[in-house]
Amino acid sequence: MAATIQVVACASASLLIMSVLVEEEKTKRKRKHKVWVPRFLKSRDAKQLLIDLRQDDGSGLFNNFCRMSPEDFDALASLVDERVRKKDTNYRSSIPVEVRLAITLRFLATGDSYRSLMYLFGVSRQLISRIIPEVCGAVIEALDDYVKMPQTQEEWFQVATEFEEQWNFPHAIGAIDGKHVLMQCPAASGSDYYNYKSFFSIVLFAMVDANYKFMFADVGCQGRISDGGVFKNTKLYEDLCNGELNLPPPKTLSNDKTQLPFVILGDEAFALSENLMKPYSGFYEKGSKERIFNYRLSRARRVVENAFGICSSVFRVLRKPLLLTAERAQLVVIACIYLHNFLRNSNTSKQLYCPENWLDTEVNGQMIFGKWRSDSEMTSLAPLRKVPRRPSRHAQEIRNEFSRFFSTTGSVP
Repeated sequence: MAATIQVVACASASLLIMSVLVEEEKTKRKRKHKVWVPRFLKSRDAKQLLIDLRQDDGSGLFNNFCRMSPEDFDALASLVDERVRKKDTNYRSSIPVEVRLAITLRFLATGDSYRSLMYLFGVSRQLISRIIPEVCGAVIEALDDYVKMPQTQEEWFQVATEFEEQWNFPHAIGAIDGKHVLMQCPAASGSDYYNYKSFFSIVLFAMVDANYKFMFADVGCQGRISDGGVFKNTKLYEDLCNGELNLPPPKTLSNDKTQLPFVILGDEAFALSENLMKPYSGFYEKGSKERIFNYRLSRARRVVENAFGICSSVFRVLRKPLLLTAERAQLVVIACIYLHNFLRNSNTSKQLYCPENWLDTEVNGQMIFGKWRSDSEMTSLAPLRKVPRRPSRHAQEIRNEFSRFFSTTGSVP
């Protein structure tokens, strides 16, 4: 009997303890947060920051902050408005389009962390992580016409004419190059993005015209892929091989009888072909046709080096490791390319974006390096690996004809 009473007492105590624990759990669930949103985020007055920067016109603070003039900022904001505008709710007003754009431009200009941008703009870093990819995608869509390939033979011929007039290289339709963009290792990617420089990267491949503007850009190729594989994985290479670029037919050079095709200019990282010229490998005597050809090609190819240099000097996110997923890193990089062309075409931001002393120039045959080259050393945008390849005999003959022309009829003082 005593044992039964003891069992009942233990069971009653257990039930009592369980009921107390359940009540405590309910109380915890009902407990209100002391702070739902940090106090400094409640004020959210980033728009006033932009207004204050605009009012100091003479100081250039707004230009430096957003990397463009107020006029171009307003024009770009109107272009992306429908794509990024959000509706107000009963609880909070949405972040204005101007602030969303300013957050993105500041991130591209500095590469600052989301936490730093949170303290600057008064917007949570979780929301910033959604704003930046969304605005970058909207910028790419809105500026779609700013990066495009020529579509007709007349347009290609115009590009070639500009190369000949400005850089003394006839039949050139563009200069190509590729860069490794440093990034954190994507999840579950193994060694796919691990390159020969011993860091993780995606590859930015681009073709530039004679005026330092991008005509074609491809971003996202895995860093482990070789330089030849980078070019072969692009739509440009596919169209070139299939004859779908609509290039002009081969023509004779001035006062010369040999017909030569229109060609793309590359460096040692690319394979010589009928439509792609690269320098002769090795060292040659001064005045030799090979050395003259290398000089003329390198001089014309300098446009793509300067385009990459200016873009990374202004949008310094390209000079830091991208702590983003591969997909978001692609959006950030390609958005910088589109903004580069947008600002190069601008009447109010062109000199701000690219002052004359920032580009390479020549004075009496001596090259003067642009200011972008003396900027701090980049931790990103590494060059592609140079791998020797055996070119076809026909491609070698075309290069030899160009070098002969440069040493005779087409020579310059």
